[in-house]
Amino acid sequence: MGQWVWRSQWQVNTEQIPGGCAGPFADFDAAFSLPGELVSKGPTNEVVRTSVHGVGYYVKRYWCGGIWLRRCLGRSRARAEWRNLRLFNALDIPTPPVVAFGEQWGLSGERRGVLVTREQANAVDLAALARTGGPELQSRFWVQRVAHQIAGAVRKLHNNNFCHNDLKWRNILVTRQAAPTVYFIDCPAGRTWPGVLLKRRIIKDLACLDKVAKQRLSKTQRLRFYLSYANKASLDGQDKKIIRQVEHYFGAR
Repeated sequence: MGQWVWRSQWQVNTEQIPGGCAGPFADFDAAFSLPGELVSKGPTNEVVRTSVHGVGYYVKRYWCGGIWLRRCLGRSRARAEWRNLRLFNALDIPTPPVVAFGEQWGLSGERRGVLVTREQANAVDLAALARTGGPELQSRFWVQRVAHQIAGAVRKLHNNNFCHNDLKWRNILVTRQAAPTVYFIDCPAGRTWPGVLLKRRIIKDLACLDKVAKQRLSKTQRLRFYLSYANKASLDGQDKKIIRQVEHYFGAR
């Protein structure tokens, strides 16, 4: 960013930090430069895992590149993700607690963002569980509990005209215990949609979930998930049409 900073915003929730002290999350620059284990890296963001007093945190760093106009006026993915996590909380959809959030703007239009969330104990993303062949997926009871929670959360989002837009198994955490809890993560692209556009995005959300589900779950389990999502005991003609669209969504692209 350089030494010239035009504007900076930072907020921290010390209740999520042992001892109630902001410590390494005291300000934007401190959080942005935190060392840690690299979890993922993309063209505009990276995620590192760090530890404070034995508690794990995920630090997601955003930066804006591209043309000047996009850097200055483009939608901030860091702020979008922060707002979306707040929406999830308002809808009683579990998410990892947000510890800190902030943005920083440079005089020449550069922009950076940081979102820090607290690690959930004994949790793993569903994609990793499927990839490693976790025994939990062999338990019908466990799968049913997880599917019911996901279905209810997605129904809440769609009923509020909101679509995740990247609802892959890797963006859903679940605790590895007999009575699992599901957490939604990584949603910078989520937003509300009007009318016809909403219907298409709903199909995309469901198709993203089904992409791995069709490889790991039975047809009966997938059907039960949809019925739970639709909050129905049986399918009608409209439901069957939606299911066909979901099944062919990626094949048609």
